[in-house]
Amino acid sequence: MKRTRRKPAKTTAGRKHQPVAPPAPGTGNPPYGDPVRDVGQPVFSQPQPTPDPATFQVNHPSDGPAYTAIDQLNKQHKLQPLPFPAPRGGVEPRLTLDQVLGGNTAAIKRITQGGQLVFHSTGDCGSTRGPATQNMVTDKMTSDFQEADPREVPQFNFLLGDIVYSFGEANYYYDQFYDPYRDYAAPILAVAGNHDGMVSPLAHATSLDAFLRNFCSEGFTVTPDAGGLSRTAQIQPGVFFTFEAPFVRIIALYSNTLEDPGVIADGNIGHSQLDFIKAALQRVKAEKYTGALLFMDHHPPYTVSRHGWSLDLLKQIDTLCDQVGVWPHAFLSGHAHNYQRFTRTRSGGTQIPYVVCGNGGHNVQKLVKGGQPTLRAPQIIQNAAASADQVVLENYDDKNYGYLRVIVDANQLRIEYHPATDGADTKTPDDFVTVDLATRKLVHYMANDLGMPALAKQVRKLRRGTKK
Repeated sequence: MKRTRRKPAKTTAGRKHQPVAPPAPGTGNPPYGDPVRDVGQPVFSQPQPTPDPATFQVNHPSDGPAYTAIDQLNKQHKLQPLPFPAPRGGVEPRLTLDQVLGGNTAAIKRITQGGQLVFHSTGDCGSTRGPATQNMVTDKMTSDFQEADPREVPQFNFLLGDIVYSFGEANYYYDQFYDPYRDYAAPILAVAGNHDGMVSPLAHATSLDAFLRNFCSEGFTVTPDAGGLSRTAQIQPGVFFTFEAPFVRIIALYSNTLEDPGVIADGNIGHSQLDFIKAALQRVKAEKYTGALLFMDHHPPYTVSRHGWSLDLLKQIDTLCDQVGVWPHAFLSGHAHNYQRFTRTRSGGTQIPYVVCGNGGHNVQKLVKGGQPTLRAPQIIQNAAASADQVVLENYDDKNYGYLRVIVDANQLRIEYHPATDGADTKTPDDFVTVDLATRKLVHYMANDLGMPALAKQVRKLRRGTKK
């Protein structure tokens, strides 16, 4: 479904400017500002919307020398996945939307009674070149809060990694995360990407240090990395956990620091994530959970871009799903800087969408190199065999920045792709897929009645000149 692109709407027009204290450049940990402050309750957006910044507050010098050193280490096979702290909460760390909202049970009740949950997701949203592409995506996301029907309003955002480039440095968190999302009026969660955990060989830093402080806080704190903005750090129990919200359960994973492939378990980092996945799937089975089950990580199991498939990661997850007898309804990832959607058809006929959305702000990449034929979709990228499922590339976008809008109710899971260039005045997706939760097959979406039938009936009455 390709459409002629319109120029993005200027969503900052008419906004009142509320000055925000920018971070002062510095070094060390914390790099600037006041120490961490616990405010006791979650805070999301600023009190007043503000114009998009034209430049970064903290200059981002070239990372060329660091990548030269990394390339040498890679040639010598000296790059390995890095260990990470164990999450809080035992074998299966858990977090609920109710906890993220600070115990706002009324909000959970409204979602449940409304019969539908909507949330956002995108990956690779950090940028080193300036704020323009990030702001294009977040402005479009923020426009989704303007809905006639409250059921359609997004309740949270789940980022798919690479929040801050190039090495997850704390002094870039203001420009690459807090400022772009300053007007986003809902919680933001995240899986860590390879750039969030990478450590520059030219710097003395700890892997994931800033990510853990800003996304895995033990309380509702304002970190110095926020640079004067109000958003509190997220309270995730660690880099892997189960997230529960009405109608959906998300198994969030950390696929570590290598450029390729993604790694969730090996001799260097241990097998705690495999124990977690098995425990999470066993609980789904024991509770006879009937809602939508999603996997989220950074490295995609399937991709047709310059990044390769994470075969061992996929095999490890498949093995556990097969052992327990529980499979996800969908798998969301980032890492490839574009949008790609695949359908995996299993031997029993069930279908799983694998969606890559890594065009949240960082350097959109073409799927094919210059001079090569344009890639046609849909097409099979893996034939069905005794030891393999059929995988079809259904659609892609390698020209625009964008994000996912996910809608889930008691019966269906719908994943929509929205390019940011469509602007705030467009609310139709460029691509979408719907999964029936019971049959686990792709189906036609059962759309909501958002008032148009009643409006059309009223118009017909007026045209007939009758009130019947």
